[in-house]
Amino acid sequence: MDVFFLGTGAGVPARMRNVTAIALKLLEERGAIWLFDCGEATQHQILHTSIKPRRIEKIFITHLHGDHIYGLPGLLSSRSFQAGESEVTLYGPKGLKDYIVMSLSISHSHLRYPLKIVEIDEGIVFEDDQFTVEARLLDHGIPSFGYRVVEKDRPGTLLAEKLDEAGLKPGPLYKKIKNGEDVVLEDGTVIHAAEFLDPPKKGRIVTILGDTRVCNNAVELAREADLLVHEATLSKDEEKMAFDYFHSTTHQAAQVALKANASKLIITHISSRYDRPAWKELEKEAQELFKDTEIAVDFMEISIPMTRGHF
Repeated sequence: MDVFFLGTGAGVPARMRNVTAIALKLLEERGAIWLFDCGEATQHQILHTSIKPRRIEKIFITHLHGDHIYGLPGLLSSRSFQAGESEVTLYGPKGLKDYIVMSLSISHSHLRYPLKIVEIDEGIVFEDDQFTVEARLLDHGIPSFGYRVVEKDRPGTLLAEKLDEAGLKPGPLYKKIKNGEDVVLEDGTVIHAAEFLDPPKKGRIVTILGDTRVCNNAVELAREADLLVHEATLSKDEEKMAFDYFHSTTHQAAQVALKANASKLIITHISSRYDRPAWKELEKEAQELFKDTEIAVDFMEISIPMTRGHF
């Protein structure tokens, strides 16, 4: 599980930062990529990476401001010409379907793959046997969601040598035991799966928030997260401006991480008013309150280990 930052700027594209787009790479887990927001020129950013649009399975939109959605029609259209045949599901606020349907219709774009659009409310927006995704409303000028991606716990490692000592040879029963199922042998012996498995591996939690002021839902979404991605559009000295424009400062993002007991904080959605020399200062500001903080830059990748806090 890796988080790849395709765009880390706020409002408009800038020379050193494109607008928001974040890829959650789940290649080992499910051979797929989930995209969070898709600002203008996201597909151009992808051209400079190893990311394959055909691998994009789901796109989660936080809110409908242009710097988070203007790249969608182009990316969806181009995917048809890049061997993308599998279904894509879009999740986002009310109005997302109208935007996509109208854009594709007026431009006479015809997708060669199924496209499903889910306009969400608060709560669980996706769940399968691997992951749960929860959405909650944040505090922005328009409806803006944060997403909490929870990987379900994995079964522990199978103790094959111990099974061999118990007289069970490799075969179909190994899979059942690996899945936590007790099995009964032909002689009536019961093999209790728990005795032949290491403890379950705790699933990871990634929280990716849309634009927001400080709010309780941000803290709840980030609770015990392995990685929190929080906007920090402005410096700690611009708290009034951040409030007026429904954004957060470096200190406010750090406060959320601290209250939520997150393991690591990445601050992003950086205003273009800050040049490269200022970025380190923004990072230091957040670190004043939450030590394990990094400032995102375009094309940065963070790997999330199975063991919490071991970045």
